[in-house]
Amino acid sequence: MKSDADSVKGICRKCDSDATRMMDILREVQQTFGCVDDDAIDAIAETVGIPRVEVESTVSFYAFLSKTPKGRFVIRLCNDIVDRLSGADIVAEAFERELGISFGETTKDGMFTLEYTPCIGMSDQGPAALVNDEVVTYLSTDKAREIVRVLRATGDVKKLVSRLGDGNNAHRLVKSMVHNNIRRRDKVIFFNYPANSGLKKSLAMSPVEVINEIKTARLRGRGGAGFPSGMKWEFTRAAEDPEKYILCNADEGEPGTFKDRVLLTEYAERMFEGMTIAGYAIGARYGIVYLRAEYAYLYAYLSDVLAKRRKNGLLGVSVLDKEGFDFDIRVQLGAGAYVCGEETSLISSCEGTRGDPKNRPPFPAQKGYLGHPTCVNNVETFCAVPRVMDMGAGWFSEIGSKGSAGTKLLSISGDCQSPGVYEYPFGVRLDQVLCDVGAEDAVAVQIGGPSGQMVCADDFGRAICYDDLATGGSVMVFGPGRNILEVVDSFMDFFVEESCGYCTPCRVGNVLLKRILEKVIAGKADESDLSLLERVGTAVKTTGRCGFGQTSPNPILTTLSKFRGEYEALLKSCEDGLQPSFDLAEALKESEAIVGRKSVHTATHAE
Repeated sequence: MKSDADSVKGICRKCDSDATRMMDILREVQQTFGCVDDDAIDAIAETVGIPRVEVESTVSFYAFLSKTPKGRFVIRLCNDIVDRLSGADIVAEAFERELGISFGETTKDGMFTLEYTPCIGMSDQGPAALVNDEVVTYLSTDKAREIVRVLRATGDVKKLVSRLGDGNNAHRLVKSMVHNNIRRRDKVIFFNYPANSGLKKSLAMSPVEVINEIKTARLRGRGGAGFPSGMKWEFTRAAEDPEKYILCNADEGEPGTFKDRVLLTEYAERMFEGMTIAGYAIGARYGIVYLRAEYAYLYAYLSDVLAKRRKNGLLGVSVLDKEGFDFDIRVQLGAGAYVCGEETSLISSCEGTRGDPKNRPPFPAQKGYLGHPTCVNNVETFCAVPRVMDMGAGWFSEIGSKGSAGTKLLSISGDCQSPGVYEYPFGVRLDQVLCDVGAEDAVAVQIGGPSGQMVCADDFGRAICYDDLATGGSVMVFGPGRNILEVVDSFMDFFVEESCGYCTPCRVGNVLLKRILEKVIAGKADESDLSLLERVGTAVKTTGRCGFGQTSPNPILTTLSKFRGEYEALLKSCEDGLQPSFDLAEALKESEAIVGRKSVHTATHAE
């Protein structure tokens, strides 16, 4: 549908014509007209008062926004490696046959668009897809055909929900078929405790005392990097600028990660409580939850939880009658960009621009959101904070291992009997986890998602903690018969696709790594290519501008270390030391199929 300038301007005015609300503006325009076309971009730029190029640049950055019209129903099938191993490829074929189009295309009647998307946080119940903002899980070829038929007959995505999931997935504002799959509970996160007890105890202390409690507890960020939370809070509070912000990173886009999805569904109150404690500690008045677009189905529910907290005096002016402590929170939806999980990219997106990483220094604690000191922690970290403040630093620090206090949520998927979310004390051995999930025959485990490391059976006795096997939460299990290089190739596809393209090492280096890997898989490589993979991978890792580029070569580098035999088995050597780089016969196959006869090429004449 062609955009209407007056309507677009009305959408802008609903957001106070505020450029920092650009994500909200663009999302609503996309939803209303099926695209953000040139006319809409002109109207937005004029109304908001920023250069047109800035609006268009933002539109082009996010996967869920488009300048060209999409169908009334956009079917986004998850094609991460876990979903593919669960049958996503045959589901994709069923969608294509039923709709008569290929992925990346829209039906002639403008009703359906088919797209692939990397990870939608449903690896424990795949194959899965998003139909607009509705999640559909446990797909099969029959279910794919049924989805199309139901939408054609009813035009209502809610008709796709044939059963409701457990817990708040059945809430009136969610009504989703998603399952929580909480498999193991421990004493920190998946533990019922008196609501807001941690907040009440925090407000009875001074902000400095709260920070000291978090430092003494040795709470580290649960996003993977493991930076001490108390230190981050202390740095932010110490910044001279009096206007400070709390940002919650709910953009868990790492393939194989879905534990924050469960926390947002079942423990939103605790997350907001943790953010409020952090706001009190650093002297912030505002907080933002950056919610990934794939979890938009939770937006109304989270907004409702916030409204109830305001009504109950847990947010707003003088929180819990604490004179001088005013704090409120809003939810900011993203629009599909994995790199926004990096904290400075997340800040850029919250400011209404492309999710480009920022140069550091200055660090967010010095100059973050809108140029003000900002503390960014993830969902799990904020959920741990109330338990620390309720039970005390001494209690918390005794849980876990020497260098990693507390517990860790693991999102476990792949070749196992019981995929789902497990809470373990730090220090648990990987082989114990594999036993618990029914994966004793595993041959490889990807720890920390594609940006983490792949380990072999020799490493299964190692501990999951910051000092050994560190992970933000993703644990993908691969059993006997799985092609390790197929897994690696899938991960590199993901990194090539998701790179923001800002820095050359990441933009060019990952493409080069993928090409060399494909050469190995095709049986056209020799030992020198493995050396080249190591050199290029190391160069990208050491020169990448942000955490994305610095970890993107890990799928290749860690498997070259742990599974080198998988590479070496495919190498070939020729007597002259040269490998053929072009297969003429293979290149002619498509044209032969078109003309219906074999080609007679130069090699035949030479004979």
